[in-house]
Amino acid sequence: MARTLLSGADLVLPDRVASGHTLVIDDGQFAHIVGGPRAAGAGEQRLDRPGMLVVPGFIDVHVHGAAGVDVLDADRAVSRLASQLPRWGVTAFCPTTVACAPAPLREFLTEVRELRGGPPRRARVLPAHLESNFVNPEYRGAQPLACLRRPPAAGAAAAHAGAAEFTARDILEVIDHFRPDIGIITMAPELDGGLSLVRAFAAAGIRVSLGHSGATFEEAQAAIAAGARQATHLFNRMRAMDHRDPGLTGAVLASEDVAAELVCDGHHVHPAVMNVAIAAKGSSRVMAITDGTAGSGLPPGTHARLGGAAITVGDVARLDDGTIAGSVLTMDRAFVTLVTKCGIDLVCAAQLCATTPARELGLVGHGVIAPGAAADFALLDSRLNVVETWIAGERVWPEPQAT
Repeated sequence: MARTLLSGADLVLPDRVASGHTLVIDDGQFAHIVGGPRAAGAGEQRLDRPGMLVVPGFIDVHVHGAAGVDVLDADRAVSRLASQLPRWGVTAFCPTTVACAPAPLREFLTEVRELRGGPPRRARVLPAHLESNFVNPEYRGAQPLACLRRPPAAGAAAAHAGAAEFTARDILEVIDHFRPDIGIITMAPELDGGLSLVRAFAAAGIRVSLGHSGATFEEAQAAIAAGARQATHLFNRMRAMDHRDPGLTGAVLASEDVAAELVCDGHHVHPAVMNVAIAAKGSSRVMAITDGTAGSGLPPGTHARLGGAAITVGDVARLDDGTIAGSVLTMDRAFVTLVTKCGIDLVCAAQLCATTPARELGLVGHGVIAPGAAADFALLDSRLNVVETWIAGERVWPEPQAT
């Protein structure tokens, strides 16, 4: 692979936006950042990108699908999604499920295991995020009621809906088998046996995210003390914050130990409230997510699926009964929302969309433009549209032969 010299674009670095520099890419990494233009030598190629912006590749820790693909679909759905996401500047992602039965969960995690560390010409597949069977049915949103279970410590193997074709222990057996391939589990700690399950997952090295939950402030604090380190789509499908009853939302905002997801579409959370959360926790403890579905990137009125449920594309994704069922957001639009609707500067927006997710997931050398880091980045035009996406120092979108 030839060494690449990228010149003319502004670089969004961890502490500033730098102009007039050349970004040197070698062996899949950022090798150097040098001042001024530099002529290409032997074995080098120079690319001039005047007027463009280089940002670290976006990392989405919560995405169910896009472009008509849901991760629980058959026919290599995770691989197909990984091929689609770079068009929106995504270079790595946690494929995310809704609650489901053991068989589709096993099939999904088998594919995740196969794809991790795979070829670089698609978004990197990170350990999965399970919006698990152990969420509060009263805060389930689009989670299928028939698939919800109480933690086994409560002695309740039956489903909340009364169907018992599988038990909580059946789900936990799948999780245990695929433990290295699961990065995040969303659950409600206030369920009977929930706190014990938080401890067990945390001890197993799985990141526990609090969500789809009616936990009180005290219950949330107990879960954080037990090892929970993330909050799933803050403000959405959780106990609301009141000045006398802060609930789960207040516990997350008050805790330095917990990083919070924010769906940055301007619909799930008002931009002013997004600013409040970022101000309270800082950009180092907030992760922009899409909560994207198979409807993401598709025109309004399009029909798609989330798990086994039909959804319709609008300003958000909705079930047939009108329930919000995730978003139709893509990460490039999340970045734009932060900059244009929230007034966040480019450096902070890049932290929210790339740097903080990478650090929270333990991805050393990812999510930043710095010497020694993986050369995963996106080139944006003056309107912040994605023009090119590079992974491991190779352009993956648009395909080279298409230009």
